[in-house]
Amino acid sequence: MGIQFLKIPFREYAVRGFLDGREGASQKAMKYIVILGDGMADLPSEELGGRTPLEVAKHPQMDDLACHGICGLVKTVPEGMPPGSDTANLSAFGYDPKVYYTGRSPLEAVSMGIDLALTDVTYRCNTVTLSDEAEYEDCTMIDYSCDEISTPESTEIIQDLNKVFETEDLRLYPGISYRHCLVLKNARDGAVCTPPHDILEQGVRGHLPHGQNGDRLLEMMKKSRELLKDHPVNLRRIEKGLRPVSSLWFWGEGRKPNLASFTEKYGKKGAVVSAVDLIKGIGICAGLESIEVEGATGNIDTNFDGKAQAAIRTLLDEGNDFVYVHLEAPDECGHRHETENKVRAIELIDEKIIAPIRKAMEDAGEEYCMMVLPDHPTPLKLRTHTSDPVPFALYRSNTERCSGVDRYTEATAESTGVYVEEGFRLMDWLIRGDD
Repeated sequence: MGIQFLKIPFREYAVRGFLDGREGASQKAMKYIVILGDGMADLPSEELGGRTPLEVAKHPQMDDLACHGICGLVKTVPEGMPPGSDTANLSAFGYDPKVYYTGRSPLEAVSMGIDLALTDVTYRCNTVTLSDEAEYEDCTMIDYSCDEISTPESTEIIQDLNKVFETEDLRLYPGISYRHCLVLKNARDGAVCTPPHDILEQGVRGHLPHGQNGDRLLEMMKKSRELLKDHPVNLRRIEKGLRPVSSLWFWGEGRKPNLASFTEKYGKKGAVVSAVDLIKGIGICAGLESIEVEGATGNIDTNFDGKAQAAIRTLLDEGNDFVYVHLEAPDECGHRHETENKVRAIELIDEKIIAPIRKAMEDAGEEYCMMVLPDHPTPLKLRTHTSDPVPFALYRSNTERCSGVDRYTEATAESTGVYVEEGFRLMDWLIRGDD
């Protein structure tokens, strides 16, 4: 966002009374809820009259949380670290990425049920659509998801390719839609890889794997392109006017993480609701329950209602104290430059996630603390993540305050002067009210 802001230490903010009335003031235990709108923050867009999607979207629930709670900016991605959903969501979960981050792919592997040894190296494996140049290096990245390929189609492809590539020390594992995993047993790490969503409509030359294992990864990518040209799944997709899987693409190298238990860290039992293996993996590694929701896709067609009901059940019926509800849709719309869909995704989060959860808590007479935030910006005009601070709103039902703003946007969050420099500390303040 390129902004300048006044840094008010959160301790000073707490001393002013904004965190009064927390759990000790009530006989009932508090319920803690995080609503994470992936990539929701943005830059002013010409298509939106110089406004951001948050400024255009109608989100009365978010506005109410910001108005009657704490509103400010938070730095979720530490300086010098890549602005990925992995580092940013680790922060949002309360884990310092500088301490706990070991790469994206092992978090996804854990969610997929892959048994990793500490000596294994993992990679995210995307099924992508490249342009059809003769030389691989001359291709352009057309689509990092192959039109959001279905899981049955991509599973068939990954299983067939694994029959060709599998060795004693290498195996491909199918995941959800375009998201899969490669495991190298007893391997060294050090590959330099580029996320495919960072180079949409760009040439791949200069972005191919290199460093440790780089030659092996690139050889597999090139070989996969040859094997997939006449694959039955691709032939069927082309007949339907859908983009084919023209190559595998490896990125997100890492090793098995060792997260401290969330329950031991915060004294709260909790769950994660997400369609994305990365977020599920963080939750599982932290000892949280990962709740499966039928029809959860990680896109704007996801089962919003089902996610909300899963969050409500885990808090009210299953005795959990904490739930982390992750919505991927704004991020996907940002990558694809789908302006109207990004605005609509934000409105759906407000209408179908935040509103019913708040109503259920109030109808049940439960006191609750809810925080809404993005993990990182995914600006429409850039089509990739940035590491700029993001707006957050933190609301306690037993301690309503006046934040001085009446809307939840990037600009209003900046205007409060509240700035949290270490994003992982937000979870402390959400649950403990620590300063």
